[in-house]
Amino acid sequence: MSYQQYQPYTPVDDRYNKMTYRRCGRSGLKLPVISLGLWHNFGDITTFGVQQKILRTAFDSGITHFDLANNYGPPYGEAERNFGEHMKRDWHTYRDELVISTKAGFGMWKGPYGDNGSRKYLIASIDQSLKRMNLEYVDIFYHHRPDNGTPIEETMGALYDIVKSGKALYAGISNYNPDQTRRAILYMKDMGMHMLIHQPNYNMFNRSIEHGLIDVVREEGVGIMAFAPLAGGRLTGRYLNGIPEDSRAIHDPRFLCASDINEELLKTIRALNAVAERRGQTLAQLALVWTLRNPVVTSALIGASKPEQVAENVKALDNMNLSEEELNEIDAILANR
Repeated sequence: MSYQQYQPYTPVDDRYNKMTYRRCGRSGLKLPVISLGLWHNFGDITTFGVQQKILRTAFDSGITHFDLANNYGPPYGEAERNFGEHMKRDWHTYRDELVISTKAGFGMWKGPYGDNGSRKYLIASIDQSLKRMNLEYVDIFYHHRPDNGTPIEETMGALYDIVKSGKALYAGISNYNPDQTRRAILYMKDMGMHMLIHQPNYNMFNRSIEHGLIDVVREEGVGIMAFAPLAGGRLTGRYLNGIPEDSRAIHDPRFLCASDINEELLKTIRALNAVAERRGQTLAQLALVWTLRNPVVTSALIGASKPEQVAENVKALDNMNLSEEELNEIDAILANR
């Protein structure tokens, strides 16, 4: 990544008036209802200048939470490395106004110690992540996925020690099913620490967390950070009329392929878009409002390849109320998929 000449940045004064903040589970931490994920658009496929504009637009919109993982890129580690440069240039002055999270749990380096949920892997990962990001600590450190080969008490013990060491302020988990989540929370509780947050995939097309997980986190006072609320771009207006030539499905098919945009999907998103239009919203804005309709969902984690997408998504806050009739209509549309 080639870094451009630095252009000074001063955030807008009214940024906190543009955002709604929710308390994360049973904790003192408030998060913006829309957070920014630095996933595949903060590696070497996006210019540094565009990345900078996305981050600045987010903060100017009241988004205070930036979410990463050790293997975000491409290549692995590149998103954290780029963010470390952004940190030096723009964000060191505002560090105490930000919530920065990262994760470990997927394969990161070769050999038996660069994957899963062992104490060795997680502690090495947080040290590497902090170095790449030019940080002394992250606010939230997640175990990125369950590891059935490692005792859960070892994984939770590593998260506990990472927090106790000051390298993270809070601990979280991601992609855990309801039973795994309850066990992880209870192990953490036995050590005298509260699990702050769970990060699952949740959107109109993936409602699996409604079958047990939401009940667990509500009972235990754990917040939800819903990732992929726009279903990898499918719940946006990008594909209402087919597949644009400059779309992700054409140029970056790692997570969304052209074959995913079929007639069944088009019928569904056009019906949902009709609901959005009656509300004076875009399909993406409706999808975010729907994801956030349950207060147990602390925040919806968006991705963006352009700063304009961040601005559009934040406008969802202009109309956050969904009527019972609208919810029933959406359920009927989704039932016909």
